[in-house]
Amino acid sequence: MSDFLLAMLLGAVQGVTEFLPVSSSGHLVLVPWLLDVPDPGLAFDVALHAGTLAAVLFVFWREWTDILRAAATRRAAGGFAPDMFWKIALASIPAALAGVFLEEAASGAFRAPLIVAGTLAGVAVLMAVADRESGEGTAADIGWGTSFLVGCAQAAALVPGVSRSGATMVAGIALGLSRAEAARFSFLLSVPITLGATVFALRHLTPADVTLPFIAGVIVSALTGIWAIRFLLRFLKRHNFAPFIVYRLALAVTVVLLVLSRR
Repeated sequence: MSDFLLAMLLGAVQGVTEFLPVSSSGHLVLVPWLLDVPDPGLAFDVALHAGTLAAVLFVFWREWTDILRAAATRRAAGGFAPDMFWKIALASIPAALAGVFLEEAASGAFRAPLIVAGTLAGVAVLMAVADRESGEGTAADIGWGTSFLVGCAQAAALVPGVSRSGATMVAGIALGLSRAEAARFSFLLSVPITLGATVFALRHLTPADVTLPFIAGVIVSALTGIWAIRFLLRFLKRHNFAPFIVYRLALAVTVVLLVLSRR
């Protein structure tokens, strides 16, 4: 497979799986492994997140405008309280600390296929439990404690296979949010940590890395990310996590069988 096609494929994988609760980092480990091509590494993973950052800002620009206006004026705007910005900032701290102190493990040991299979299956079980507990809470019900705990769940997504969106949605539902509101908060929460991770990872990149295939991959991740966000928000208003749970479990079993067959 040419570098251009591989970059396009990984961009599409990143865009779709970043927002669907199936783990983008896990897929970015598994796809090169399944195709028997070199793992592009953590820096490329995070660079593709720049595309999905553009996607979430494109979809939620009004919400973020309201959040920033509410924080600046200290008056509610668009249904967001003045402290929502600071709650999102608080929720971003655990993942930021995990990214700094566990970066080496995230780019090495955590990327083993069997670890990805284990986390895919483990979070699928948690999603099944959360599916039975979905509440009716909205953004107005998100307190400081809820923000921090959802942020801790986001930190766990440093391990490939966990899924940042999956972990934060499960935590949000467990803390009383509806599925759709948990997804919405998860997407809003993705902005600061994805921006920070992208900037932090720039030190791994050289001008030689920024090629046409690289740029194409980022663009594809943005376009597919926009689709994935809109799809999931519509889907969760009427459906539960069942399709994603089945997919995660099936993929985990497939990975284990492939690992055993290659020994």
